[in-house]
Amino acid sequence: MINDYEARHHKFKACFNFRDIGGYVGLNGRQVKWGIYYRAGRQDRMTGQDLTKLKKLGIKTQLDLRRSDETSHQGRGPLESMGARYALHPVMPDGGSEKLNKLVGDTGISGERYLGYLGFDSSPWVGIFDVMADADQLPLLIHCTAGKDRTGVTTALLLSILGVDRKIIEADYVLTNRDVERQVAYIEETEGLPDNMSRETLTKLAGVPENAMAVFLDGLDEKYDGPLNYLESIGVNREQQQAIQAVLLAPSR
Repeated sequence: MINDYEARHHKFKACFNFRDIGGYVGLNGRQVKWGIYYRAGRQDRMTGQDLTKLKKLGIKTQLDLRRSDETSHQGRGPLESMGARYALHPVMPDGGSEKLNKLVGDTGISGERYLGYLGFDSSPWVGIFDVMADADQLPLLIHCTAGKDRTGVTTALLLSILGVDRKIIEADYVLTNRDVERQVAYIEETEGLPDNMSRETLTKLAGVPENAMAVFLDGLDEKYDGPLNYLESIGVNREQQQAIQAVLLAPSR
């Protein structure tokens, strides 16, 4: 199922890394439902044609993982005007990037940096999984700015709850790189490359390292004996995890 990128990727003109996690095989052979959980980057630059396509998805809840400075600069995007409930759950607080730089070094994206997210306030994570357990709030869109790091970590935790194989979780994360060239071309054509940044550098920054999710999951195994135990340690208990499974997994055949 990891090779069906074109089926799960929604190719908006001015929103990137927007895709469905449906179809992956989870607990007891049950598939993740299609059209229930979408992951993406920012939506504020969407064109009129994009907005028409977005409305057809029927998204009920927008889960925003960005910091307050990002939402102030970029805006919330168009989903509220389409009737979606907006919920802000910043998994990294204002100033969080600087704190992570001190903790793991300013070396860019890495699994160690992702593990650092877990050192901040855990209440946003709890709120996120509360939404996922509530069928009345689905379908949902979960996003940060680029839809790859905070969104990738959250999606990996969810897929772990759903019993999706670890290799598939890692492969889903790397699908981000399939939309990078298109995103970089858009930025170059509309805004221009950032000052003193080459196209090659921007391409690297917009993508993800292939090993980052493996390092993150290894860290969860080492410190918590797995992602499910981590989630339980912050208050997402097994009963809630089972509720999420009931909502997002299709019935057994």
